[in-house]
Amino acid sequence: MVQKYQSPVRVYKYPFELVMAAYEKRFPTCPEIPVFLGSEILTESKSDDGAIHIIERSCKLNVDAPRLLKKIAGVEYVFFIQKNTVNWKERTLVIEAHNETFANRVIVLETCNYSVHPENEDWTCFEQSASLDIKSFFGFENTVEKIAMKQYTANIKRGKEVIEHYLKELISQGITFIPRWTPPAVRGKTAKRPSSGCECGTVPAAAPPHGSDKEQRGSTCSSVEASTPDADKLDADYIERYLGQLTPMQESCLIRLRQWLQETHKGKIPKDEHILRFLRARDFNIDKAREMLCQSLTWRKQYQVDYILQTWRPPSLLEEYYTGGWHYHDKDGRPLYILRLGQMDTKGLVKALGEESLLRHVLSINEEGQRRCEENTNLFGRPITSWTCLVDLEGLNMRHLWRPGVKALLRIIEVVEENYPETLGRLLIVRAPRVFPVLWTLVSPFINENTRQKFLIYSGNNYQGPGGLVDYLDKDVIPDFLGGECVCNVPEGGLVPKSLYQTDEEPEISDHIRLWTETIYHSANIFKGAPHEIVVEILEGESVITWDFDILKGDVVFSLFHSKRAPEICRKEPTVPNALTVGDNIQLIGKSWVLGVDYSRVESQLVCREGESIQGSHVTRWPGFYILQWKMHSPTPCAGTSLSRVDDVLATLQVSNHKCKIMYYYEVLASKEFRGSMTSLESCNSGFSQLSGATTSSNQSQSSSLISR
Repeated sequence: MVQKYQSPVRVYKYPFELVMAAYEKRFPTCPEIPVFLGSEILTESKSDDGAIHIIERSCKLNVDAPRLLKKIAGVEYVFFIQKNTVNWKERTLVIEAHNETFANRVIVLETCNYSVHPENEDWTCFEQSASLDIKSFFGFENTVEKIAMKQYTANIKRGKEVIEHYLKELISQGITFIPRWTPPAVRGKTAKRPSSGCECGTVPAAAPPHGSDKEQRGSTCSSVEASTPDADKLDADYIERYLGQLTPMQESCLIRLRQWLQETHKGKIPKDEHILRFLRARDFNIDKAREMLCQSLTWRKQYQVDYILQTWRPPSLLEEYYTGGWHYHDKDGRPLYILRLGQMDTKGLVKALGEESLLRHVLSINEEGQRRCEENTNLFGRPITSWTCLVDLEGLNMRHLWRPGVKALLRIIEVVEENYPETLGRLLIVRAPRVFPVLWTLVSPFINENTRQKFLIYSGNNYQGPGGLVDYLDKDVIPDFLGGECVCNVPEGGLVPKSLYQTDEEPEISDHIRLWTETIYHSANIFKGAPHEIVVEILEGESVITWDFDILKGDVVFSLFHSKRAPEICRKEPTVPNALTVGDNIQLIGKSWVLGVDYSRVESQLVCREGESIQGSHVTRWPGFYILQWKMHSPTPCAGTSLSRVDDVLATLQVSNHKCKIMYYYEVLASKEFRGSMTSLESCNSGFSQLSGATTSSNQSQSSSLISR
């Protein structure tokens, strides 16, 4: 497996020329980096005008590896080839490095870039990327990978410190400004020197230094837009200020997952702190975090969770009997939520409102908690990424162990665990009664291990005094019902009147929490030979068909057809062996239909990959029947290739047994309501408009596709 690293952008608040002077001090040896034993120039060249200077070096490194491993490998040191290209005119330095030692067994590639900050020409940006691919290493592949990544991570941090060290050394010597490169004099005339924008300090007579870096492994360099989380690149200072302290490899995971979302997920890109929560929940395993995050994004889109704070209004019954509410913040600045669970009639609430309303309310609490975390981050000037929950269990009894209520609670916990990881910073449980261990035994297996470690449980009055709530809450925040002086407005609850119960004596608890049953999205399974098709009848010549669909599983091909004939609905059994049902799979285009005769293609085929979110539209030119089709994408073998090989046969069998799944929504608008852009759908009271990303359209008088991938 190839290990990759991508640094955030680090900003040195010094001109490019001064940073290059500091960087050049690292050669030929650098005592500040012990593993860097020295370097030797292999080749050197300059352009005629001196603007471009290229140096190729051989760098000698002392790898901190076990003596036995060095003996087996037969080497004491590792050599890297480093090519540095400095462009004084453009004020850039590109560093490319690769290993020379064990090049046939291990491939290490590194690229570093120094450039001028796009918004301040007297600042310098640095960013870095690298990859490690171990082909074979005498059976010690895993060991070598761990050693390499550990040492690389240490060198990243050290590289940043070294540059800052030499910058301070230059300044202490009175060198605070170095003139920029100017073209050589032409025909006796001296070229005009551009304004430097900095006139402080001593100006040495020497030309600006040139350099390169093999070991500039610092995760150093602040980004183009330091405090803009929506910028293409993340800034190191922004990460520290708004997301907290991360190791270089954790920073890399965040940046790479964020880049992947920008490249493949065309819907709403989540905020950086949201992405980081899923990485933490999966111990920064990018593949696992990506899978978990994509499932959650699909869930949020399908049930319109992004709009819950604007659309959800809890029933008055819930406001009166749900014993929870927000209450200031804890000592760490985390928003504090108080839940008097022991006073809550969970059975009454489930019977009166159903689990659906309770789930919506819990989700709105989680959404509100994230919003409050953002507010407190700005208020306290440090990252606040989670909230604290104080649960009072006084009054908890066997009534709370009502089986349907516990089942509803477990399902709510499951939804929260899957979609709001790492949002709970601390859970303080006070006044736990004797019945609590029974409830805990039922609930705890459904709670993530990382979350369970954040639980602090106090029985009786143990929460008072040292080691209790005062360690986590200021005295003036502790609520009055727990012996504090702060008046708490959380409802006291009580029994829900039985007259408010729903008509069913024992409402059946569904196997899955449905959330919004009125969701605008549909789902369909697609098998080989069994496409899913829907028909739209257009009575006017110029209408707009819009679509929005996500590929949940497999790769599919999307097409749009037109026909004057009304198709007949038929359900086709899949060609997949042992397939039990196609579900809601519908096929409209019959076998007897001929493309170009009975129907025509009005949009080019679009291959859609698993995980992609597709939005698009088509301006109709003729009345009739338009058919939206999704079918399984089956790569065609190259001409002349034989399928006799085992790999090809296995691949073919794998494709034939594959099932695709999509989630889709479509809508038809009059062309006058469309106004030429997807964002204009907001004015049409369209559910689609709230879910689709901004998409630019072409002239609405033409039949044009706005599919974005």
